[in-house]
Amino acid sequence: MIVLWIVVGLAAGVTVGILIAHTLLKNALTKNSQAILNKAKEDGELVKKEKMLQAKEKFLQLKSEHEHQVREKNQQIAIAENRIKQKENTLNQKMEEVNRRTNENTQLREALNRQMEACKHKQSELDKQTTVQKAKLESIAELTASEAKAQLVQLMQEEAKSDAALLIKEMMEEARNTANMEAKKIVVNTIQRTGVETAMETTVTVFHIENDEMKGRIIGREGRNIRALENLTGVDVIIDDSPDTISLSGFDPLRREIARLSLQKLITDGRIHPARIEEIVAKTKRQLEQEIAEIGKRTCIDLGIHNMHNDLMRMVGKMRYRSSYGQNLLQHSREVANLCATMAVELGLNPKLAKRAGLLHDIGKVPDNEPELPHAIYGAQLAEQYKERPEVVNAIGAHHDEIEMTSLFAPIVQVCDAISGARPGARREVVEAYVKRLNDLENIALTYPGVVKTYAIQAGRELRVIVAAEKVSDEQANLLSLDLSKKIQNEMTYPGQIKITVIRETRSVNYAR
Repeated sequence: MIVLWIVVGLAAGVTVGILIAHTLLKNALTKNSQAILNKAKEDGELVKKEKMLQAKEKFLQLKSEHEHQVREKNQQIAIAENRIKQKENTLNQKMEEVNRRTNENTQLREALNRQMEACKHKQSELDKQTTVQKAKLESIAELTASEAKAQLVQLMQEEAKSDAALLIKEMMEEARNTANMEAKKIVVNTIQRTGVETAMETTVTVFHIENDEMKGRIIGREGRNIRALENLTGVDVIIDDSPDTISLSGFDPLRREIARLSLQKLITDGRIHPARIEEIVAKTKRQLEQEIAEIGKRTCIDLGIHNMHNDLMRMVGKMRYRSSYGQNLLQHSREVANLCATMAVELGLNPKLAKRAGLLHDIGKVPDNEPELPHAIYGAQLAEQYKERPEVVNAIGAHHDEIEMTSLFAPIVQVCDAISGARPGARREVVEAYVKRLNDLENIALTYPGVVKTYAIQAGRELRVIVAAEKVSDEQANLLSLDLSKKIQNEMTYPGQIKITVIRETRSVNYAR
């Protein structure tokens, strides 16, 4: 029991201690809270003062900026007001000037009106006097005004006709004097600016084979293969002792080309008999027709010629396999076309029409049938049939003077055709004469003493003679060129003119050792 009371006493003491401790803690916390509140109030006052100071500074700054902006705007307004005042002054001055000029114009108009009235009055008086004088003149001359006017007009017409006849005569004489020279210049310039490769055709095509054993297969049993090939192509197949070669002879290059291509395909295929030959030849003809059409189209594109009928283009391509005096007809026609275009430009004509006429001028040489007309006239008929222009038709038909020339394109085509045919090396019969003329030209100069070397250049239009400086003086060189020109004129026949240039050169050579 005692222990119980002791325990109770201890529990009561602990409780009292706890209460006392709680009371003390509460008092301590209250004091701390009060201190913290006081500290917070003091800090708040400080922050409040700082913020107030910052707000006052910001207010003062904004006030200063606002005042500055207000001053600037006031200045701008003052400047604008000054400008407006200046403009008003200027406008007032201009208005005063306009009013002044208006008054002056009004005064001038009134003065002009008064002068016009005076002029009308004087004009009426002059008309009356003119009528009186005219009547007096008609009575004196016994002619009316219309009759006198007619006589004057007739007299002036007669004088004008006389002056025009004299002027035409002078112009004709001047044209005769200068036309030859100008024509030579145009022709020479055209020749120098236009040139194509010279193409020579022969009547024999040489076909190469790998070995002579193939010759027997081409001949066939009792010659049946070679006979079939000759009958189908129209050429002579010549098989002789020439090693590894077969000759195809014929005047028609188209037939020779068909035979050559057919023979090439037969040898490649290996099956050579009459039926196969007939098949291959027919196939080759069809392929060659397509190639001819393509050549014609490509030629027109290269020359810049458009809107040509397909049949005409096919005939142009057919020219590739035709020759005239050994000269390939297509190359000749292309060259004539380019020459015509160049000459037309020199003469101020349409170069496209000239080029078209030049390309088609020999179209009558490649007909699908064999007409009994000259090729120029037949070519003109073909061109007219395929709706070519009248200038082109006339140029084709008149380039050999078989019909009358009605346009300037006709003589151009005629001249350019002659230029292309006469170009050195173009046609077989001209080459030998051309080479002989050049040799004769050089040999004439070599007969003079002191001449070291001679060169015929510019297609025979210039002869350069080099003389020895120790044997020929400057005066003798001048005499030599004169004598040579006279001798060439007397002894040779040549187109155009030949320039003789004598060159005398002195050289002094030493060596520094």
